Amino acid sequence: MTREHRRFYYLPVFFVIFAAPLFAIHLPLLTLPFYWDELGQFIPTALDLLRSGAWVAHSTIPNVHPPGVEAYLVLWYKLFGFSIPVTRVAMLMAASAGLLVTFLLAIELSRGTKGAPAFLPPLFLIASPLFYTQSMMAQLDMPAMVLTILALLLFIRKNYAAAAAASVALVLVKETGLIVPFVFFLVLLFRRDWKRAGFFIAPAVALAGWLVILHHATGYWLGDPGFAHYNVGYALHPVRMTLTIVRRIYYLFFAEFRWMGTLVLLFTAGKHQLFRESAWKVAIGVAIANLALVSVLGGAELERYLLPVLPIFYIAVAVGLTYLRKWTRVTAVAVLVVGLSVNVFWNPRYPFPYENNYAMVDFVRLQQVAAQFAEQSLSGRTIATAWPYTAALRDPDFGYVHRKLNVEETGDFHESSIRALPAKRFDALITFTRTWAPDNPVMSNRLVRRFLTRFYDWAPDITREQCMNLGLKEVMSWGLGGQEITIYIREKGAGQGAQWNGS
Repeated sequence: MTREHRRFYYLPVFFVIFAAPLFAIHLPLLTLPFYWDELGQFIPTALDLLRSGAWVAHSTIPNVHPPGVEAYLVLWYKLFGFSIPVTRVAMLMAASAGLLVTFLLAIELSRGTKGAPAFLPPLFLIASPLFYTQSMMAQLDMPAMVLTILALLLFIRKNYAAAAAASVALVLVKETGLIVPFVFFLVLLFRRDWKRAGFFIAPAVALAGWLVILHHATGYWLGDPGFAHYNVGYALHPVRMTLTIVRRIYYLFFAEFRWMGTLVLLFTAGKHQLFRESAWKVAIGVAIANLALVSVLGGAELERYLLPVLPIFYIAVAVGLTYLRKWTRVTAVAVLVVGLSVNVFWNPRYPFPYENNYAMVDFVRLQQVAAQFAEQSLSGRTIATAWPYTAALRDPDFGYVHRKLNVEETGDFHESSIRALPAKRFDALITFTRTWAPDNPVMSNRLVRRFLTRFYDWAPDITREQCMNLGLKEVMSWGLGGQEITIYIREKGAGQGAQWNGS
């Protein structure tokens, strides 16, 4: 048996080594109902494909995202049936593959160093709050990370045809993944390897094919004009774009104790001979190109867009650690791993997306409890609330209710939005903490609030007193991890809807 054959047989062993702890830490969450964009976009699209064979969503608003992840999930649903646990397991399997590919890429990028630094990047990923949440969620960015790292690994190994194939899969998972084969294309042009550079035109052709299908079905090249405006026009505002760039740099290099990894890189900067080699130049090019693209596109500015860059950062840190003395290296690794792990449960003192850490679980658990109460006590009444909770209460597939409830959607929980909703159209109101905005000197600062109001349309949510002024009486409230969900019922004589009788 050749060395290459032995390496191939070792892959399942290492896959299990990485998958075991990942599944173990997610075991309590395999039945967790779907969260935000899962139930708003990706699960409805997957179910449309499963139940009607429609590649373009019709039960939710279609957009430019290709249906690669949904097609992957449908394969699992065909084999095991649709359920939340099957979805979670399918995504964890993909994430486990990502850990394995990160390990293999780390081997390639750390050749010639002492010890076994390739084991550290998967460890850092497992400890990372963002990877912890995204590895079980039916969203695009973790699969995009897996395919980005796989394409990079194959390219560095000079398996260009396979790298091009992985790049095709990448762009059919997430359209912005096109930046990866574009970098490969430029590298090969620089090397005057015209023939192999042509391989990396295939991903653009595949993406163009999807856009033609989308345009034919919707009449729009990006599927929906609102989606296009929010993720392109809105995102390109110079103030928002500048803040996004700062936010990206902060998150990648400093947040969640990654400052320790950055210090390692800075301290050993003069010793990084490996970073001058061709393989590292390509890897850095892919990382910078991804970082630049997600800093100018994407109105939500979500940190999960950085997932394809995280493994490259952690591999660089692992290489840097090899230049440190043993106890310094051990200390740095311990601080980074413990710091990352603590941030899984610790919420920062500034606004952040719940899906960045365990706050996502708290968010879902609160909505689950309120949904159970609503199903038992508000059946037949019309409930006003904001998206995505409206979708959660309408569709039992998402794991919150057993039967569809009557809901009226409000865009947000600003007082003006609730006041604008005719009283006769709803009997109950459910508010919840949509945005993490802790009551601290940062968020209570008048200049900060004016900035957020001007550039991000921020406004405080309606208060209990304001709800009372609208004839809405608080009947139940739950809190968890600094978040809150509250149910109000229209009091007798306030408006024309059904009244609360305590049933």
